[in-house]
Amino acid sequence: MRKHLLLFGFLTTVLACKEIKQKEEQTIIAPVEIINESEIASKFSIEILDESVKDILEPNATIKILASGFTWTEGPLWIEDGNYLLFSDIPNNKVYKLDHKNDTTTYLNPSGNTSKNIKSEEPGSNGLLLSPTGELVLLQHGDRRISKMNASLNNPKEEYITMIDSYSHKKFNSPNDAVYDSFGNLYFTDPPYGLPEKLNDPDKELNFQGVYCLLTSGELLLLEKQLKYPNGIGISQDGKKLYVAVSNPEKAAWYVYDIIAPGKVKNRTLMANATHLVDKVGQQGLPDGLKVHSSGAIFATGPGGVWIFDPFGKVLARIYTGQKTANCAFDSDEKRLFMTADDYILSVDLK
Repeated sequence: MRKHLLLFGFLTTVLACKEIKQKEEQTIIAPVEIINESEIASKFSIEILDESVKDILEPNATIKILASGFTWTEGPLWIEDGNYLLFSDIPNNKVYKLDHKNDTTTYLNPSGNTSKNIKSEEPGSNGLLLSPTGELVLLQHGDRRISKMNASLNNPKEEYITMIDSYSHKKFNSPNDAVYDSFGNLYFTDPPYGLPEKLNDPDKELNFQGVYCLLTSGELLLLEKQLKYPNGIGISQDGKKLYVAVSNPEKAAWYVYDIIAPGKVKNRTLMANATHLVDKVGQQGLPDGLKVHSSGAIFATGPGGVWIFDPFGKVLARIYTGQKTANCAFDSDEKRLFMTADDYILSVDLK
């Protein structure tokens, strides 16, 4: 009997200690999250480098954390009909929906690799955009293609129709980012980030990383194959310039081309070089996604956060996020800029 009492007492003590430990852990978790968010926000700032940018950006605008807890966010896309943001979480092979209340739900899963055999650390969708007819277009790392969702935006389904997946009968590397011109032609980049071993992957079929244009006729044109890591892409408001970001740490830069006809470019010119900032403290990241504002200004993610250029490549301002920032997007009236920054979704109000 004494043994049973002793055993009961021992078990009671152990359970009590475990309960106390759990309560202690529960009381520790919340403050740590608050501290981390405060630490993240403490790195936010805006640097004005040219007074003209104040027409679209307030120097004292607040950078906000809208959502967190993802792995690597990309491809932000504002959907006006519904007032919500879609974005990719590439490693988790998902697209999420962020509504006007900042509630996040899974929108598509899988988003980029529809097979059961996932080898890459970045299998999901990357860039997201709407076609001229309002269909959701996805640049899919795992499936190595550009596809459109075979469903309405309001009733999403993991059913995809291939738009293009190869050049000269060779599979793409992993389509990354894209932009439509005013005629409906699709310009896009194809770096190797979705391949398990990147440039050295044994399944890599192309010996270059291309910039392409898929014409409305269905013809695919290769515009550029000399860039090591082509990434973000955009077109000037007048349709005469093509902007391409290059995420090459050896030459981190943005280039501009003259568009002389749909799917034809010439005169590649260095627009801006950020190589000197690579790996510097507070300058996390490389040239990545970009968007062109109706004013002509280019909002381009890069070292430190978001760079704002004029159409000629002059730096007007910088938005510092303290995170590796992959991409950005405007809402429908360009009053807000959304930023995918590592595992966060951030925003800043514009004028």
